[in-house]
Amino acid sequence: MNTLNHGFYRVAAAIPQVKVADCRFNIKKIKDLIRKAVENKVEIVCFPELSVTAYTCADLFFQKTLTQEAEKTIEWLKKETETLPVTFIVGVPVEHNSKLYNCAVVCREGKIYGIVPKVYLPNYSEFYEKRWFEPYRLDIPVIEINYAGDTVAFGANLLFNFDGVKFAVEICEDVWSVIPPSSYHAMAGAQALFNLSASDELIGKQHYVKSLISQQSARCQAAYVYAGAGFGESSTDLVYSGNAYIYENGKLLAESERFQFDEQLIINEIDIELLDAERKKNTTFISRPVPDNYREIVVCSSTGSLTTKEDESGYSELYRTINPTPFIPATENYDESCEEIFSIQVSGLAKRLVHTNVKSLVLGISGGLDSTLALLVSVKTIDKLGLSRKMIHGITMPGFGTTNRTYTNALHLMGALGITSREISIVAACEQHFKDIGHDPSVHDITYENIQARERTQILMDIANQTNGLVVGTGDLSELALGWATYNGDHISMYAVNTGIPKTLVRHLVRWVAENQMDDLARATLLDILETPVSPELLPVDAKGQMTQFTEDVVGPYELHDFFLFYTLRYGFRPAKIFFLAQKAFHKVYDKTVISKWMSVFYRRFFSQQFKRSCIPDGPKVGSINLSPRGDWRMPSDASAEIWL
Repeated sequence: MNTLNHGFYRVAAAIPQVKVADCRFNIKKIKDLIRKAVENKVEIVCFPELSVTAYTCADLFFQKTLTQEAEKTIEWLKKETETLPVTFIVGVPVEHNSKLYNCAVVCREGKIYGIVPKVYLPNYSEFYEKRWFEPYRLDIPVIEINYAGDTVAFGANLLFNFDGVKFAVEICEDVWSVIPPSSYHAMAGAQALFNLSASDELIGKQHYVKSLISQQSARCQAAYVYAGAGFGESSTDLVYSGNAYIYENGKLLAESERFQFDEQLIINEIDIELLDAERKKNTTFISRPVPDNYREIVVCSSTGSLTTKEDESGYSELYRTINPTPFIPATENYDESCEEIFSIQVSGLAKRLVHTNVKSLVLGISGGLDSTLALLVSVKTIDKLGLSRKMIHGITMPGFGTTNRTYTNALHLMGALGITSREISIVAACEQHFKDIGHDPSVHDITYENIQARERTQILMDIANQTNGLVVGTGDLSELALGWATYNGDHISMYAVNTGIPKTLVRHLVRWVAENQMDDLARATLLDILETPVSPELLPVDAKGQMTQFTEDVVGPYELHDFFLFYTLRYGFRPAKIFFLAQKAFHKVYDKTVISKWMSVFYRRFFSQQFKRSCIPDGPKVGSINLSPRGDWRMPSDASAEIWL
């Protein structure tokens, strides 16, 4: 596979203008779009079903004149494109042994590499394909036929290998069948699937088609490129709107504009490394029965030109957008997703509370984001169980670095939510401990900081004993990844509701709760907490009582670390690829030097801090990434980060 492209391969779905039964007109339009694809550095482009003749020729398919002309124009197209570095797939009727097949012809640089016949022929409602064509079967061995001047492999079970990327083809109705041929293609190793289609337009049909393709792409853990017939097909009884889609593992990357009269070429990149990562993790995919009757055909190697040209800003061109916040729910289902995430946290805590039969929930409330989210989860849990909010004991524990802003917000929030609140200063206890162990309190080192964190944890644990309670942990997924927690301090609790929530998502959840589930008093406090800089507040305040310790100044921006975390754990991408993606996602925010600096910090901390993750408390998994040693992530505590750095 060409690593210059970081695993990206540019594909396209083309919708040409057609004239029914005018092969010469159609083939020239196809050629024009092939040239346009080359100009846009497309690697593989797919055309609609029977695009050489048009799909709606009806009984004209019985005419030898039409089928011979189609073959001649394919031969002409081969010669016209022999210097063009692009693989193209066109639809054409192919005659063999006095039978006519609805086929896809796979070509590149003057050569036909294979012909794939349609397996399932629709013969219901407005479709009459069995009147003209012969269906094919997947269990028929691949044969050789002579077509358009080449001796060509012919069969439904062809697998094409292009520069290490394997792709296969099915045609229209095939994907509507109970077990589509593409399912077998994927089991045989196809990472990209191409569908040449001519599905007519009906009310509501488009939504069904998109759902169908999305599901097949996700089920096969593959890219799926769909090219549907458009303007120019016969409108005697039907209309064709030109539907074209590019999906990747169920996600829509690009789609055409419907009911357009002009030709269209939709382009995007598919991420083969992403698809391979999904398949490696999926044990049902790994243990699949591999069909043994496939023939693999090698198509010539890639030119490597896709992402080597850089634009003026210095970043390689991509059609696809790289989301800088991959943990944040999409806009179209944002509210639903936030409610679901919050409900997972609530359900986990509710089960633990009911099982242990405790009489209180104990939390340290700092006036920061994490403890705020944990408190909101606790309140919702108590409400759903029909219990009194007074069961929740919120303890604010001001220390050497506590600012008036966070202190006030902690008190206001507890008051607004109607829980039991207590204030216990840790200053005297920490000063005594400095004396006990002989530590100079003017030395603000790691000992100075961790003494405070462990003192707070001791208070919470002891109050839980006093009240027959359970200490609710507040630390989040990002802090676990970076090891930004004091071992046997805030690292420890009896149930940790935020362990599956990265820092970028914590902020969104708190805002969502504030805007959707809180009264004006609580909302005002929550919004101010959202505006407060992230800090452990373990170093003394300045002369004006202002915060002097800012987490992101020390470990780096959480939005970058969450981005690194997502692509490292979700797909196992190489650092070079994650760096490439980060440049694309954050090019308006951070330059290459800044991204590189914090990426190194991420890998160093992630590897060196595994020992903390090896003994974290229970907590609910929320998204696709979790660091629990009992769940998603098992890693030696003494593994080396050298090759990642």
